[in-house]
Amino acid sequence: MNTSPSIKPAKKCYEHLGGKLGELLLENFIEKKWIAKKDPSDKHFYITELGEKEFSKLGIDFSEIKSEVL
Repeated sequence: MNTSPSIKPAKKCYEHLGGKLGELLLENFIEKKWIAKKDPSDKHFYITELGEKEFSKLGIDFSEIKSEVL
């Protein structure tokens, strides 16, 4: 294992990416309008049409994500 101080952690919490990396990704995806909320008070986000296009370019397989009625 590399113990260099330049190594940045990417934490996994249950089945989710957590820690500062998860926080920074979330903020970036919101700014880019790849994810959004129907209402600011909502707890959960949804993937926008733009997000689907951009995530697909990154090789994200959406068949692994269950659809939900919003």
